[in-house]
Amino acid sequence: MAKSKRLMELMMAVNHKRKFTVKELSQEFGVSQRTILRDLQELSELGVPLYSEVGPHGGYRVLKERILPPIAFSEEEAVAIFFSIHALRHYSSLPFEADASSALRKFYHYMAQDTRERIDQMKSRVDFVSPARQAQSPYLSMLLDAAIQQQVLLIDYESSEKRSSREVQPIGIYTRNGLWYCLAYCFQSDDFRLFRCDRMVAVVASTVEPRDFRHVHLENRQAKGVIEQDAVALYAELTKEGVQMCEAEPWPVPKLHIRSDGTGWLEGSIPRCDLLFFAKFFISLGHVVTIKNSPELLDCIKRTLSELMAKYD
Repeated sequence: MAKSKRLMELMMAVNHKRKFTVKELSQEFGVSQRTILRDLQELSELGVPLYSEVGPHGGYRVLKERILPPIAFSEEEAVAIFFSIHALRHYSSLPFEADASSALRKFYHYMAQDTRERIDQMKSRVDFVSPARQAQSPYLSMLLDAAIQQQVLLIDYESSEKRSSREVQPIGIYTRNGLWYCLAYCFQSDDFRLFRCDRMVAVVASTVEPRDFRHVHLENRQAKGVIEQDAVALYAELTKEGVQMCEAEPWPVPKLHIRSDGTGWLEGSIPRCDLLFFAKFFISLGHVVTIKNSPELLDCIKRTLSELMAKYD
């Protein structure tokens, strides 16, 4: 096997292994241990983060920041990946913000000059707009890691009513309308809850024993049922003007339906923590919307209107 090919396969092999010895690699690649040592030295010089452990149970480890082997992208694939990362720039917080910026710089730097010129032209002609939010969510990486590793966190949470501390086991995080949310099991409530990530004032590791929620995640039925438990139903009739106004809004849920005559309705569920947001939004629509079969939302609208009237009474 040619040395260049062996180095490439060796890079892929060590990236897949958590721990390995020179003897194991020597047998796997059919070369001497001295050759493997030289190859590992070259990989280390190329940037593969290898860590050597001495002793009877020693060997080599690849540190957490693994280096991927070279991947050949077509120009169209590279442009698509560039703009996928470029689209994230509107978010005030990301769980991998520094890594996304670094990847973007690498993609741009190593592209051919004509490809960079094409991207420069495209950047001013295509965009992926999300609502601009001032709210910061600095703990996204911790929440995502805890969801993956099945860990419990102690959060200092500031809701619209009060500030409290609670142990939670994150299931996953997602973004909607420019805000980040964390679905988590709350040990104090003994139930699943949906938390706004920007309302987490502090997050630290907890000593509470985690539960086995490997079967619950954001894409399976169990997680969808959990989200629905912490949501309220919504049904709203819309005039033609109301449909036009709501079409300008991003509605992953609830869903906008349009009739042949131009009128329509909104139907679905909304997170309980977003009741005030939707109440204020529907108040701003005035007579073009009529809320039906949504008592909790109606109560929130009435309270909001009463508070406004009291302020200007």
